[in-house]
Amino acid sequence: MSAARIAGIVLIVIGLIGFVWGGFSWTEEKTIVDLGPIQATAKERETLPITPVVSGIALVAGIVLLVIPGRKRG
Repeated sequence: MSAARIAGIVLIVIGLIGFVWGGFSWTEEKTIVDLGPIQATAKERETLPITPVVSGIALVAGIVLLVIPGRKRG
């Protein structure tokens, strides 16, 4: 499998995630206070939004990379 096909698949997945969920979210735990054995932590939710326009562009670019045949060497 060529690099262009892998990139096409990744772009399609990113485009679909953007359309279905609107982006990526994750929870990050941060240490607020660290005084020897006493620690205070907080969970913070981070979000990376993907707009529908960017999702559409990623989806179309991924499909184009999969449809266009690779260059022949020789």
